[in-house]
Amino acid sequence: MARYTGAVCRQCRREGQKLFLKGERCYSEKCALSRRGYAPGQHGQSRKKVSEYGLQLREKQKTRRFYGVLEGQFAKYFEMAERKPGITGENLLSILECRFDNVVYRAGFASSRKEARQLVRHNHFVINGKKANIPSILIKQGDVIAVSESSKTSDKIKAVVEANSAKPVPKWLDCNKEQMTVTVVELPKREDIDLDVAEHLIVELYSK
Repeated sequence: MARYTGAVCRQCRREGQKLFLKGERCYSEKCALSRRGYAPGQHGQSRKKVSEYGLQLREKQKTRRFYGVLEGQFAKYFEMAERKPGITGENLLSILECRFDNVVYRAGFASSRKEARQLVRHNHFVINGKKANIPSILIKQGDVIAVSESSKTSDKIKAVVEANSAKPVPKWLDCNKEQMTVTVVELPKREDIDLDVAEHLIVELYSK
């Protein structure tokens, strides 16, 4: 599958806010957005009037980049959100939060979603005791994600878990850092998702 392979800090600069794509670096003085708080490219520092469509597009792109999903994949999630009862924008964010790699990240088993995807692909986690290495798997209420038995003795995994041990875990997850497990106690609601996203703009964009 095609995936963005350029400098991820350019994505934060393009959206004008931190997307926390590089883990600890995003909190340090090395953060590219802190040093160059304007869009990349030769016209990055020029002021432009943004149209209504432009605002909607930026919200969609920002949300895609937060979760690291491609355009086609994002469109499929939106279709799923439309079919579910409730508010489409909130349904969309809930679906994105339930991605396997995002749950691993939210549980504090990775410092970024990118790192979480890599760990998932390398078979370091299981779902309900069964092998799983596809980052886009949607986790359901009651599912238990755990570090695989073979990975619990890995110095790398131990270091990652230890480095993120103080990271707050959202209330819809029940995390046991000692056992290296996390249980989805309920599906995330909008108030549980701390992303600065105006999801109604995404709905307006796709409704055109």
